[in-house]
Formats: sequence, C-alpha cells, structure tokens
Amino acid sequence: MADSLNYPSEKAGLPPGTLVHVGPTPAVAGRVTLYCYTADRFESFSVATIDDILHHRGQGACLWVHCEGLDMVDMIETIGHHFGVHPLVLEDILNTHQRPKFEEFEDHLFLVMKRLHCNEALDVRHEQISLLMFADMLFTFRETADNLFAAVVLRLSGTKGRIRTLGIDYLAYAIMDAVVDNYFALADIMEEAIESAESALLHRPQPKIFATIQLLRREMVFIRKAIAPLREALLALQRSECPLVQERNLPYFRDVFDHTLRVIDTMDSYRDLLNGMLDIYLSSVSNRMNEIMKVLTIFASIFIPLTFIAGVYGMNFDYMPELHWRWGYPALWGVFVLLAVALLVLFKRKKWL
Repeated sequence: MADSLNYPSEKAGLPPGTLVHVGPTPAVAGRVTLYCYTADRFESFSVATIDDILHHRGQGACLWVHCEGLDMVDMIETIGHHFGVHPLVLEDILNTHQRPKFEEFEDHLFLVMKRLHCNEALDVRHEQISLLMFADMLFTFRETADNLFAAVVLRLSGTKGRIRTLGIDYLAYAIMDAVVDNYFALADIMEEAIESAESALLHRPQPKIFATIQLLRREMVFIRKAIAPLREALLALQRSECPLVQERNLPYFRDVFDHTLRVIDTMDSYRDLLNGMLDIYLSSVSNRMNEIMKVLTIFASIFIPLTFIAGVYGMNFDYMPELHWRWGYPALWGVFVLLAVALLVLFKRKKWL
C-alpha cells in the first residue's frame, strides 16, 4: 500500500480506519511543534516523538500540538493510540477531501475546516485543517506550513491578552477565527475580479470576458462547497453540551459562526452577480448580432431592386429600346442613386437605421 494517495477513490477496498494520506504529496517534510503556555509563561518546542508531548502534559499548562504536513502517518497514528482517538477520526484527518464537520466524543471534540487561497490566475485551492480538542490539549493538523497561525502564536507569546487565561477552547476559537478571517481576504480578491470583469463586460463584451465569468462561476461553486458545511458544524458546536466548551467562551464561537454566515451570504451574492453578468454577456452578444444582421439586411434591401434592374437590362434582347438610347447608361445610374437614397431616407424615417 502506498504511503500517500491522490484521490479518495484509490482507497476503494481498504478496511475502514486504514490510515493513509489522501491528497497532494507535501513539498517539504512534516514537522510537529508544541506550544506550552500558562497565564505566566509561554514556551515552544520541536517534537520528534510522542514522549516530547507526554513529558509536558499534566503540569498545569495548556498544550497546543501543531502538526504541519499530513505525510507523518506514523506520528498521527501514535497520537491517536496514546490519546484514545478513534481510527475513523484519524482516517478523516489524513483524508484531505473530507467535508467540514463537527463530531463530539466523550473526552474530546473533532472539527474539520477548509482554508482557501487563490493565485493570480484565480485558481482557488483548499487546505484541510483538523482540530482535536481535549480538556488541556489542542491538536491541529495541516497539509502545509506557512504563517496562517502566526498571529495566534504572537498573541500566545505576548504577556497581554486573554488568550493565555481563557482555556484551551479559547485557543481553538482563535485558530478557527484565523481560518474564517482568511475567507474575507479571498472574498476581497473575488470581488475585485468580478468588478474588473463587469467593467470589461459593459465596455465591450469579448470571448475572453465570457471565459473569465465562467472561471469565476466555477470557483464560486468550489468555494461554497468548501465553506457552506462549516455553518452546520459551527452550529452543532454551539449547541454541544460538552464541558470542554466553557459557557463564557460561547460568544466567541457565535462570533465565528456569524462571520461564516457573512462569508456565505457574500459568496451567494457574488454567484448571483456572476449569473447576471453571464446573462448580460449573452444578451449583448445577441444584440450585437442583431445589429449586424440589421445592417446587412438594409444593404441587401437596397441592392435587391438595383440587382433586379441590372438583371432586366442584362438579358441582351435585340428589341430593348433603352439599350440604344444615347443617355440610357447615365440615366440608369441616376435611377440607381435615387433609388438607393430614397430607400435610405425611408429606413431612417422608420428608425431602422
């Protein structure tokens, strides 16, 4: 069996709870960092084995174990064994195609979120972030390593602020809030792209604008698929009666829930706007085609009688008096010009031009 699979379908036939990483192969090796803090002190350590975590547990401090990179299957399996995490939960952590969800267990909570980011080509990518919350410990599992939680670490290392005094559930809130705040940055990028496409659409519809609108619509579906289930998960978290979530910290979780609803509503409005822009593009193309056809029809209408006259005098019969008239040729041109002008005036009066 491979250590890493690209698609969930490749796991077909494997027993439930089989631990194998499903997702892109990490560019760098995974690492585990332990943050240990109380109201008076803060320390961070690099973790090599499970003993490095167990050594600091039970000393009255809150522990945050941050795992970056999901190729560490053995480490994740060891964590699950020592802390009583169900194999199916570990399987969900390693399967990066998991939908956002919340699950409650006897002594811990499990939450899956999606972090979204896009490049200059407006290609939206997702990263799965899983949280395992115990009474005195929080495990976070990420696919990559960057500065997404740098602000949280900075708050922990500072001597001021409530994050070091409100318990492990407040730390979980801070991490969730950092992920949801990242959605607003994505929404700003999408808004700029939509405004740019709308401006170009109103100026002059072109096929590349149509391609941009279709790209944005596809990415909007992808974004909503990644964010919408989080609403249900956060709602279930608020309704949970688990003692791991303190009542004093519930307003913070409600705040994250409200922010998530705002993002979902924003994305829905963007989707409706893109659908409207698509209709405008199709209508503009249709109107432009109608204008072209109208001009062509007008010119055809002008040349039909002229062609008829030219056809009549092009039959070359011997007994056609006009053919032997000295002024017949210039007179015919005069008829052509007068007839064309008369038709143009008629079309103008009827507002066909």
